[in-house]
Amino acid sequence: MSIIVGFVPTPAGEAALTAGIAEATLRNEDLVIVNSAREGALVDKTVAGGDVLARAAKRAEEAGVTAKIIQPPYHHDLADEFLEVAREANASLIVIGLRHRSQVGKFILGSHAQRILMQADRPVLAVKADGAHF
Repeated sequence: MSIIVGFVPTPAGEAALTAGIAEATLRNEDLVIVNSAREGALVDKTVAGGDVLARAAKRAEEAGVTAKIIQPPYHHDLADEFLEVAREANASLIVIGLRHRSQVGKFILGSHAQRILMQADRPVLAVKADGAHF
């Protein structure tokens, strides 16, 4: 089993990584760090560069956690494809970061985090950038 973290290079993503490392340490499980981009997208601000991902893996390693980084492209729906990765990794816990969005922003753009929370078939830990857990 493993802990899976949805990671983006933002304060919410860093909070998710921190919580994921803590949970992996507590549970003595491996960590899978997932950072995806829409297939065919030329620019995507949620894609972490190699240096950012290397630092994330080093943080896990320094905590004594074995980490694997994957960057699967998603084709249609990020939440569905992320949940499929969680099933394939046999994740015991999914960790995601949350950011504040207006009601209009949620209505227009939807919320991947909300869909992951509602559709996951395993526990989900949601954290805010300030480290608060839900």
